[in-house]
Parts: sequence; structure tokens; C-alpha cells
Amino acid sequence: MMHNKPLTVGSMFAGIGGICLAFRQAGFNIIWANEKDHAACETYRYNFGTNYLVEGDIKKIDKSKIPPFDVLTAGFPCQPFSLAGPHKGFEDARGHLFFQIIEVAKIANPKVIFLENVSNLIDHDECKTFITMFSALSELNYSVRYRNLPANEYGNTPQTRNRTYVVAFLDEEKCESFEFPTPIKRTVDIFDIVDIHQKQKDIYYYSKEDSFYPYLISRVKRNDSIYRIHDSGIHLAKNRTCPTLTASMGTRKNMVPLVIDDFGYRKLTVRECLDFQGFPKEFYFPKGTTIQNAYKQIGNSVCVPVINRLAEQIKSVLC
Repeated sequence: MMHNKPLTVGSMFAGIGGICLAFRQAGFNIIWANEKDHAACETYRYNFGTNYLVEGDIKKIDKSKIPPFDVLTAGFPCQPFSLAGPHKGFEDARGHLFFQIIEVAKIANPKVIFLENVSNLIDHDECKTFITMFSALSELNYSVRYRNLPANEYGNTPQTRNRTYVVAFLDEEKCESFEFPTPIKRTVDIFDIVDIHQKQKDIYYYSKEDSFYPYLISRVKRNDSIYRIHDSGIHLAKNRTCPTLTASMGTRKNMVPLVIDDFGYRKLTVRECLDFQGFPKEFYFPKGTTIQNAYKQIGNSVCVPVINRLAEQIKSVLC
């Protein structure tokens, strides 16, 4: 049965709005969103308006005022489960934020709960973390589906970004009819996004006076690929993709992926990073946003095209 009005979405841990954007592109109406980080809220409002975003700690928000909606989305904090972090899971206070999703679900009673997190979520702590989450959703009578989807295989996006997606339905039959999207051929190349022949702002270039420069020129030799900087050194990204964009780009100045262009050694620009996450050209940051904070916000966001395909699949089931 077709809906006469758009399906509605409530978004937790909304960040700069990547998940909201993907669902909006699929025809959903975002009616409530929450984000704690002030800078991310400023970016969200700059691109989406100010009508429904609630800024603040979800643990301190009056949940009785949250409206009902069809789909609850949450790209909840991934650090407790990330391979790059200390792997504490629910022992980490941030890991407990998953249970805030459960509390909101009890209030809003959504038909679907959509979650996004790091690729090792399912295997974390010998699968105990995911079993706990699965059980909590099941206790609310949700039927659960989940899968890891790499962005470069499912989003036509040249970024190596593998994430776990969880889709839970109140209606078991609808859950059984839901299908994850299939892989698609990637037609977008890294140099459809990165123009090595165009001069960028000086802030993106390493100078010869930089203490990092000698090591940089000893390792970065090719101009046909993107390099990623780890604690273990500088590594060439494989398969003509961009390395996974992370929040650490904003807190450690040398963690931004880099290229050689016609003018020197440089970091990916903020615009290029947004493009690798699949944000449209009109999406950007409000005036006054520092480059470090922009990098952090992008790394904390999502690959929009992958989630858009998932949103389309959810819509086809609900409609």
C-alpha cells in the first residue's frame, strides 16, 4: 500500500546530517534530529535549516517530547568498537549510548531502526557486543538484518570505507522482504574528484620548512594514487581509492590523506573529502569553521550514496 504522505525520520547522533541527507534524497521527511557537538550542529543547520534539530546530550533531553516517526536512524559513536580505538565496547561510556537508542525507540515506536557503525561491530568482544544489541532490539519485538557494505563496492564511491549497517523492522514479514543492495560497478575514479593540475590554497600544501617534509618526500613518489598516513608510516592506498576518512584528520594535522599534484605535496582539500563521502556540491560548512573542525566532521560522517541505496530499499518495503 502506497503512503499518501512521506515517510518520516528521526535521527540520533545526526552529526552534519549525512544519514539525514541520504534518507531525504530517498523521499523521507526528517522531522526530528539530535546532535551534541555544537560545530556539527552549526553545519547541520547551515545545510538543512533550524526547524527540528535538537542540540544537546541525548541523555539529558526530555524524551517524552520526541515525536513519533516511521524510521529511527542512528550513526552512533563508533570509538568504543573501532579497530583504531581501545576496543572497550560497552565498558566505554560512549558504548552505553546504544541504549539511548533503545529508550528513544520506546517513545517514538518507529517501524524501522537503522544503525550505522564500524565494520568490526559484529565481531567485537567475541560477538558479545553485537549479541547484546541484537537482544535489546529483539526485546522490543524488532526483527534484525545486518551486513557489512564497503563504500567502493556499494556506493560508486572511490573510498575504502567498510561499515556495518543494521536494519530492524517491527513487522517480521517486512524484514523478510527487505533486501540489502547488491554491489555495483564503480565508475567514479579518484581523479574524477582530485584534480592534480589545479592549484589549491596554500594551507593544503606541505612546505620544505615542515619537519615532516623530508620523510614525506622519501616515501611519497607516485602522482597516480592517494597516500594514507598511519602511526606506522605512509602507505599507498590500493585499487585507486581514497583511504578511509577518519575524525583524526581534524585532531592530528598529518593524518589527512595526501597526493602529489603539479604544485607539490598536499593534503586532500575539505571539498575533496566531502566528495569522497558523496556529499553534493552545494553542501558545505558555515563561515568560520576551521579546517581542522571540518576534517573532523567529515571523518565522523558517513558515505551518503551507500545509505541512500539502503534508504531506497527500506522505502520500497514500507510502501
